[in-house]
Amino acid sequence: MNTQLAERKFRTLPDDLKREVLNFMDFLLAKRKRGKISRPGKFEFSWEGGLSHLKDKYNSVELQHQSMDWR
Repeated sequence: MNTQLAERKFRTLPDDLKREVLNFMDFLLAKRKRGKISRPGKFEFSWEGGLSHLKDKYNSVELQHQSMDWR
């Protein structure tokens, strides 16, 4: 693995994309730590309940609209 090339490319990214790359790296590390390697065609619902803390603030339609703003 050429880490110098990865570092050079990372430095050229704007800050918002750098945050996205770091978030994705955290996701990959957490996935490996959990030992869950998803197989193609197998659905996982590890995200289920991830927004439950918002249930009193938004109904399902409002949450759907709000999620579009978060993207």
